[in-house]
Amino acid sequence: MPNERKKDGKKNNYIINIEHLNKQFLVDKKPVQVLSDINLHINRGEFITIVGHSGCGKSTLLKIMCGLIDYEDGIVERNGHTVAGPGPKCGMVFQDHRLLPWLKIKDNVGFGLKGLSKTEREKNVQKHLELVGLKGFENSYPAQLSGGMSQRAAIARGLANNPSILLLDEPFGALDALTRIQMQKEILRIQQEEKTTMVMVTHDIDEAIYLGNRIIVMSARPGRIMEIINVNPVDGRNRGSAGFAAYKKRIYDYFFENTTEEAYTKNIM
Repeated sequence: MPNERKKDGKKNNYIINIEHLNKQFLVDKKPVQVLSDINLHINRGEFITIVGHSGCGKSTLLKIMCGLIDYEDGIVERNGHTVAGPGPKCGMVFQDHRLLPWLKIKDNVGFGLKGLSKTEREKNVQKHLELVGLKGFENSYPAQLSGGMSQRAAIARGLANNPSILLLDEPFGALDALTRIQMQKEILRIQQEEKTTMVMVTHDIDEAIYLGNRIIVMSARPGRIMEIINVNPVDGRNRGSAGFAAYKKRIYDYFFENTTEEAYTKNIM
């Protein structure tokens, strides 16, 4: 069971606070360590990106933040309270948009809205469709939209409850390169406009640099935080800058260090 915070009279102001988090899964009835001693503190309004190899526990970490899965020990808090399950102030967007094919886009976006009058609900839905650039597609069905447009609808649905936190699990992974770059620009614009705290898992190093105020670099399983990189927004938003290239090499070296040199050495020996 997760640990309870000790009553030391101190209270942090982090919107997400994770201390000494560990997570295991049972595989063939044997425990497999997925996350090991994760410590992460996220400030309100930050855009955090997480990079690492497949299977290192990135998505598991995101789902723990959301309250979708439990963990063995450690502390996981949202807004100063222990995470005990999903909540309306923490939205999540997945790689697959997961729109309901039998509902119109406006009904997909408003699906989770509760306690609002019909007028308030329609106003909220329209606001968020306009925010993601889908004005005029309210009565379309998911099958009538492109992949990028479907992801826009999924983001609108994630934002419709006005969450303080939006978690994004590889939301642009299935998109073509040009659409992906456009969606990166859009999610950054939305984050800056709405002031929502966002945490995104990605395999794309360029995407992690472009979007993140800070980049969490994780090791292979069991996932540990190897480094937290603070990104200068001037360099991070300019893909052609020397600063951007330096960030890219810094991250790249964690996963592919000496790969070229070792291959060259083997070929000449």
